[in-house]
Amino acid sequence: FRFFYSLLLPGLFVFGTLCVCLLIVLWRFRLLVQRKKKSASSSKTGKNQTVIAFFHPYCNAGGGGERVLWCALRALQKKYPEALYVVYTGDADVSGQQILEGAFRRFNIRLTRPVKFVFLRKRYLVEDSLYPHFTLLGQSLGSIFLGWEALMQCVPDVYIDSMGYAFTLPLFKYLGGCRVGSYVHYPTISTDMLSVVKNQNVGFNNAAFITRNPFLSKVKLIYYYLFAFMYGLVGSCSDIVMVNSSWTLNHILSLWKVGNCTNIVYPPCDVQTFLDLPLHEEKATSEHLLVSVGQFRPEKNHPLQIRAFAKLLNKKESESLPPLKLVLIGGCRNQDDELRVNQLRRLAEDLGVQEDVEFKINIPFDELKNYLSEATIGLHTMWNEHFGIGIVECMAAGTIVLAHNSGGPKLDIVVPHHGERTGFLAESEEAYAETMVHILSMSAEQRLQIRNSARASVSRFSDQEFEETFLSSVERLFQKCHTCTD
Repeated sequence: FRFFYSLLLPGLFVFGTLCVCLLIVLWRFRLLVQRKKKSASSSKTGKNQTVIAFFHPYCNAGGGGERVLWCALRALQKKYPEALYVVYTGDADVSGQQILEGAFRRFNIRLTRPVKFVFLRKRYLVEDSLYPHFTLLGQSLGSIFLGWEALMQCVPDVYIDSMGYAFTLPLFKYLGGCRVGSYVHYPTISTDMLSVVKNQNVGFNNAAFITRNPFLSKVKLIYYYLFAFMYGLVGSCSDIVMVNSSWTLNHILSLWKVGNCTNIVYPPCDVQTFLDLPLHEEKATSEHLLVSVGQFRPEKNHPLQIRAFAKLLNKKESESLPPLKLVLIGGCRNQDDELRVNQLRRLAEDLGVQEDVEFKINIPFDELKNYLSEATIGLHTMWNEHFGIGIVECMAAGTIVLAHNSGGPKLDIVVPHHGERTGFLAESEEAYAETMVHILSMSAEQRLQIRNSARASVSRFSDQEFEETFLSSVERLFQKCHTCTD
């Protein structure tokens, strides 16, 4: 004991010295970053301009998160036209002009002011395929290095993480000296994920071999709790927090504990474009089209759609149903997503339904509108979907929605409107198949009533509503931006 006591003072001295050295290094880094910041904000005319940056490594993808990005940029450019706008992206295989053209083609969004794209070379550090184990931790630590690359190329005045990389927030706030905000589509970890591991349930993020082993389940639960603590710590650095649904709000409040600066900002849906589509009582063809809209990611659970559709086809003859076709529409971000589509094709072949299932990858906006205007049922199968822009688009187009009985669809979207039904919810394969049979067996008049109620309920998710709530939420970030003009 006396020996260890004799080491206490030298140990404290070494620890204190290391802390001082670390602070000096961080201080030097901050000075370096601040010099970069001054040069970045100086315009060609010699005036200092506010630099507003979005961290969105997959900005060329075609999902709902990307629609939030482009609508947010459009709204800010209208209010602060003199600012400089930057997007950090890892889409180095395309040009900035191609990215903007893709945004217009997919979302019908065209920006009014120029945008500078900062192309990041280390996006592979946030790819889930790089971390077969401890994926959440690996991607989060990888995002810090990716964020450092971004910070070294351009130091903004206002930094907004629009894709859920919360571990970049303290980097930009404390080293970059930025005012930071975040738009959370889906918490990196949630209390529901903790419950899945605690109850030893199988899920896309909880392998079967772990659920069968009590020791591994305990280890993973400890890992999840530690990660949740770190996630809450970095998330609390955000000056303003926007979440996309009531479900996400509940989890972020529980984990980040920043209720005083957290608001629900429903993601923008181009509802008017779909509401402009004519709504007919009867379909032009005898075939009923079932569509699914969503990126081909594992959590979207497309296999459930194909299996439920196979069960529906087995019931078709006994229920005297018309010809049916399932069309899966979505975006592929990378090779992993393309591999996932190939696996889904094989699943359809194994179930013998390949002739009745089609895949539409990265299709133009006009083609998406055509499919939704012709569809009878819009399918959604993700457990605890944070929101569900595809669901809103289906409802606005007059497609009857059958969504998963959880998350945003249950709490915010597929809810009664003035007491009238706006869609359906299900969980299991059998429940999905039976509900599809029920919808298809309804009269055209009954379906029309649901479609009208659903259409009337989606105005709260419009682009205009998003712009108002988004600008109101981020206003705190610009209170010191004297160079920004309305």
